Amino acid sequence: MIKLIKLEYKKNNIKKYIIITLILTSILLLFCFAQTYLGIARDSDTGVVDAVEGANTVDSYVDLFTTISFLILSSAMQSTFIVDAYKNKTMDLMFQYPIGRKKILISKILAVLIFSFAALVLCKLIIYIVLYIGSFYLTPDFLVEGVNLASASFYFRIILQSLSTVCLSIIALYIGLLWKSTKAPVITSFLLILLSQGNIGQFTLVSSKVFPVVLIAVSIICAFLCVIKVETKDVGGGKET
Repeated sequence: MIKLIKLEYKKNNIKKYIIITLILTSILLLFCFAQTYLGIARDSDTGVVDAVEGANTVDSYVDLFTTISFLILSSAMQSTFIVDAYKNKTMDLMFQYPIGRKKILISKILAVLIFSFAALVLCKLIIYIVLYIGSFYLTPDFLVEGVNLASASFYFRIILQSLSTVCLSIIALYIGLLWKSTKAPVITSFLLILLSQGNIGQFTLVSSKVFPVVLIAVSIICAFLCVIKVETKDVGGGKET
């Protein structure tokens, strides 16, 4: 499996996604730093921080921006690694290898999940560390109380949220395979963002402790549906043999 994952990284030029991740992390870091310390979130007339209720802490908008960015990135990678492989018939060639089709497909899904998860965790840690260090020298507009680098629960929360975010890309992948469209996963990712990050009044799913677990469970079901019939399905025609 490890060899198949490495092969996927080589075939799909993983260096390109590493560069994209570095650029994305830099942009998010600059934006979050400016939001926290440079007053870009202040009302131009009153000078008061313009933040909605419940979103006046650093972790609230760091989670928001990183989730949106990396969900779109991971969904786009799932589309390129898998859906595009079906459309371009390169999956036909791979299925001729003396390796089980399920194993090939699972390796592709894992290749995206592993990269996206690691990239998202590192991105969040870099942002939080820089913002935490900045709090010693600058006066933040938002509370930095959620950033406790000495707390195990802080890292557990980052890992759980990052895992639930990248797992959402499996749902997007399933929709893409269902519709046989490379655009569907990216479009689905936007809909998932609206669902997971939206709010009705003061109620929002993102604050729920159960919601990430539910997302992971739904993603596992979608992953199962993606691979369950791959051994008996004709790749070119999309029909079972």
